[in-house]
Amino acid sequence: MEIILLKDVDNLGFADDIVTVKNGYARNYLIPQGYAILATPSAKKQLAEKLRQRAHKEKHIVEEAQKLAEKIKALEIKIPAKAGKLGKLYGSINNSHIAEALKEHGVELEKKYIKVIGGNVKRLGKYTAVIRLHREVIVELPFEVVKLEEQTEETADVTVDAPEIETINTEKPQETENKENLE
Repeated sequence: MEIILLKDVDNLGFADDIVTVKNGYARNYLIPQGYAILATPSAKKQLAEKLRQRAHKEKHIVEEAQKLAEKIKALEIKIPAKAGKLGKLYGSINNSHIAEALKEHGVELEKKYIKVIGGNVKRLGKYTAVIRLHREVIVELPFEVVKLEEQTEETADVTVDAPEIETINTEKPQETENKENLE
């Protein structure tokens, strides 16, 4: 069944794309949720007119996305993570960690536009992520997962002087004293 996407759908397409999907997927999920409409001849004509009007605006958006792609390609991302002796991470690195690392370098992206090739990263080393800035602009970002140092030289020499605390005797009073008071 041919449909026209109204919104971006992961692993299917972008808004205003004409795609072919199985009937049940379109009728039971995409159309009721407002993600798509049927691709009738009249809907296709309306889409063609809409795309013609938007072409000029789209060119400017694509240029900005390409500039951002060049900026991202120039970055060297190193993500520190806690790891064991053999290089296995305690936890994993995913698209949200990459989004945070990009934010530290001055590039703000939503994590839904970032995909780590091979899924979550669970070992130290070099990896690649794919960032979708626009339907026409997709950039690969190489990044490295490095071991997080537990102590640096600055923190190793710091000592804290804590005041001494008096201990309070919390033992129960002896039973012999209680018996004397009762008599």
